[in-house]
Amino acid sequence: MSATASRPTDPGRATAPRAERFARPLLIAFLLAAAVDLAGLLAGLDTVHLVAKPLLMPLLAGYAAVRGGPRLLIAALLFGWGGDVFLLADNDLAFLLGMGSFAVGHVCYLTLFGRDRAPAALATGIAYVLVLAVFLVLIWSDLPAELRVPVAGYSLLLTAMAWRAGVLGRYAAAGGALFLLSDALIATGIAEWPRLPAPDFWVMLTYIAAQLLLALGVLGAARADRP
Repeated sequence: MSATASRPTDPGRATAPRAERFARPLLIAFLLAAAVDLAGLLAGLDTVHLVAKPLLMPLLAGYAAVRGGPRLLIAALLFGWGGDVFLLADNDLAFLLGMGSFAVGHVCYLTLFGRDRAPAALATGIAYVLVLAVFLVLIWSDLPAELRVPVAGYSLLLTAMAWRAGVLGRYAAAGGALFLLSDALIATGIAEWPRLPAPDFWVMLTYIAAQLLLALGVLGAARADRP
C-alpha cells in the first residue's frame, strides 16, 4: 500500500473544494440579478423588480455558504431576503414586518462582529451617534406617528451594526455605512421629503452594495482566521 493510499481522508477538505466550484456561478448570478433589478427600476418596470429582487439575497447567501461562510452571515442574508419580500407589499403592516426581519438580520451581524475582540473605533462610533441623532430630530415630525418609535429603535440597531462592522476591515465598514444610507433613503421617502430621481434605484443600489460588501468582509476575515 502506498503512503498516499494509507493516509486518511479528511471529508471536510474533500467537500470544500467541490462546493467552492459553485461560488463563481452563484456570484455571477447574483450580480446579473442585481443588474436586472436596477435596470428594471430605472426603466419603471415593476414586474422586473418583483421577479429580480427576491432572487438577490438567496443567491448571495448561497455564495456565502459554498465559500464556507459563518452560519450567522447566511442567516443575516436570509433575514434580509425576508425583509425584501415583505417590503414588496406597499402597506404599513408589511413595512413593519420587513423592518423586523431586517432587524433580526442586524442582530445576526452584530453577534458575528462581536466574536472579533478587536475594539471598534470610538471616533467612528461618536460620529455615527451624532448623525443618527440629527437625522431623527429632523425627520421625527414628518414620520407617521405609529412608525416613529419602531423606526427609531431600528435605526439605533442598524447604526450599532454599521459601527461594529468596522472591526472586520474596509469592506465590511463600507457595507455597514451603505446599509445605513439605504435605509435613510427609505425613511426620507416615508416622511415625504424631496427625493432623488428614480429613488427606488438608489435605495436598491446602496442596499445591494451594502450586503455584498458585508458578505465579502465577513468571508475575507473568516478565511484569514483559518489555519
